Amino acid sequence: MDLASQIYVRKSCRNYLDDEIDMGIIKEFLSDINPLNEEINYYYEILTKEEVNVRTGWSAPYYLALYSEKKDNYMENIGFVFQQLSLFLQSQGIGSCWAGMASPKKKNPDSVIVIAFGRSDKMTRDVSDFKRKGLSQISDFEDERLIPAQLAPSAMNTQPWFFKHTDDGFDVYQVKQNILKRQVLKRWNPIDMGIALAHLYVENEDSFEFEIKNDADELKGYTYTGSIKI
Repeated sequence: MDLASQIYVRKSCRNYLDDEIDMGIIKEFLSDINPLNEEINYYYEILTKEEVNVRTGWSAPYYLALYSEKKDNYMENIGFVFQQLSLFLQSQGIGSCWAGMASPKKKNPDSVIVIAFGRSDKMTRDVSDFKRKGLSQISDFEDERLIPAQLAPSAMNTQPWFFKHTDDGFDVYQVKQNILKRQVLKRWNPIDMGIALAHLYVENEDSFEFEIKNDADELKGYTYTGSIKI
């Protein structure tokens, strides 16, 4: 299964068909997925649009409601796991979009975010159509190995990731937003970090490693997320 190729054509989908989907493929894919942190319990529900409060100008026929216990890096873990699923769905002709402005009608204290999804004929684009920061803007120096992370989706396209080269990989940091943006994005940017790491993982599945160091450098304007080898 070539999920990596989907990174270069995927776009957040907001146009859906009403076609039915075999939901069994989701359960099967997630049964063999690698999380960022194996010690964090998470789960999901598949909902219809009637079961979701949608505060956007568009809707999808289906939604994945994502839930997690609240441990360190739980939001990054949700982004990491379910962006892999998003890439898989894309490979099956199913579009998706992380929907921060939607939530399950049924309240659950474990709720994190939902993903809109459904069949679509408007879910791909050419890599030249991506509006993204340059590689030199997301790292201490330009490195083409970071292109998969560069192309990751993020809330309001903020692209909050920064990578600092180390002897054997990268220390990964999240941008500290200004006080106005922080009110909105503090809930979503940690998920965005997990999404970017998921892209690096699927492109480097055999070598990817993630850890949290106790002695990582502090960078002004950033918070430390973790360290990776790719």
